[in-house]
Amino acid sequence: MIDWAGLVSIFTAFFVVAASPGPATLAVSTVSAGSGPRCGMTFGVGLALGLAFWGLVAATGLGAVLQASTHLLMALKIAGGLYLIWLAYGSARSAIHPPVASRDLGHQDKGSGQRLFAKGLMLNLSNPKAVVAWMAALSVGLGPGDGLLNLFLATFGCAVIGLVIYFAYAAAFSMSTVRQGYAQFRRWIDGLVSTLLAIAGVSLIRSAFERAS
Repeated sequence: MIDWAGLVSIFTAFFVVAASPGPATLAVSTVSAGSGPRCGMTFGVGLALGLAFWGLVAATGLGAVLQASTHLLMALKIAGGLYLIWLAYGSARSAIHPPVASRDLGHQDKGSGQRLFAKGLMLNLSNPKAVVAWMAALSVGLGPGDGLLNLFLATFGCAVIGLVIYFAYAAAFSMSTVRQGYAQFRRWIDGLVSTLLAIAGVSLIRSAFERAS
């Protein structure tokens, strides 16, 4: 039997967590403002699949195993933190050496879509904290008596919500007024994004060593 009340609770909790500002929403906003909705949504699909992967990990019970495995979780956090720092370096380089103003930011070559998708996928795959978010959201509405159907619907529904959230960010930040503002203040925005990503990366690495100590 489907527990609709429980599913609504799960979807609400997951929406709040997934829509809140973080590395993923910050990245898709920047990509969309700089390169338009198509690039932002391509990036968002990668993010959504990476997020869905951690949902499957949490739903199958591997999330609890991952949380209990100190060394594995530590390695994942360090790798994720280094990846965020690498993204911060890219944003900092863009702030120091911005692209030529006459370049069409909406134009992409054939391979860039695949690169954007891969970057979005890697960004969320490198964030093991997503397991904690998934487990917290699923625990809100799932009880010991709920069957596989409720677990499947909760996981699938949350994955769709994640995709919709990233698409919404992409659409909002690719509006002409937002893109014009981004082009005008690109150096400052990229600098701010670089700082926030670096802080997130360092915090993730620090949390890995704090857990190990």
